[in-house]
Amino acid sequence: MPTEKNNRILLYHTGRLEIRKPDIHFGRKNADLGQGFYLTPDEAFARRWAKEQKDGQAVMNTYEMDLSGLKVFRFTRDLAWYDYLFANRSGRPDNLENDVIIGPIANDTLYDTLGIITSGFLSREEALKLLQIGPEYTQVVVKTEKAVQQLTWLSAQKLEKEETLHFQEVLKREQEAYQEAVGRALETE
Repeated sequence: MPTEKNNRILLYHTGRLEIRKPDIHFGRKNADLGQGFYLTPDEAFARRWAKEQKDGQAVMNTYEMDLSGLKVFRFTRDLAWYDYLFANRSGRPDNLENDVIIGPIANDTLYDTLGIITSGFLSREEALKLLQIGPEYTQVVVKTEKAVQQLTWLSAQKLEKEETLHFQEVLKREQEAYQEAVGRALETE
C-alpha cells in the first residue's frame, strides 16, 4: 500500500504526454478498478510501463495527492477485490461510490492470462489464488472531479530510450516468471 504522510501520497503515471490535469473519463471503463485516472505510488513500477514512442520519449508524470476529505476505498487481494475487478471487466456498472480507490493490480491483466482466470473452469477461489501469484503492485485510481482537484501535478520527466528498453526487459522477465508460476499452479490443481 502507498506510504502516506499527513494524508498525502506521491504518485506516478507513465504515458506519452505530460498530463497536468487528468481526464477521469478517458480510457477503458472495464479496467481493474473501473473508470478513472490510474496512478501508482511505486516509481519503479511506473517506469516498467514506459513504452518506446515513435514520435518521442515516454513521459513519467509525478503528482502529490491530498486524501483529506475524500472517500477512499482500499482493497487487498481477497474475494471482494476479485469480485469487483471481475464485475468491472465484465462491463457491469461500478457499484462503489468513492473519490479514490487504492488496491492491487491484477497480475493477469499485466500478463495476459485473463482467459484462464475468467474461463468459468475455475472457481472464484481458484481464480483468486492465481491472481495472488507474483509480486503485488498497487494502483491508485482517481474516480471523481473532487479527487482531481486534490491531485497536484509536480513534474514530468522524459525517459530516455535506453531506460525504457531496460524496464521493458525487466517487465518481460517478470511476465515470463509469472506465466511459469501460473503454469505450475495449474498443474497442481
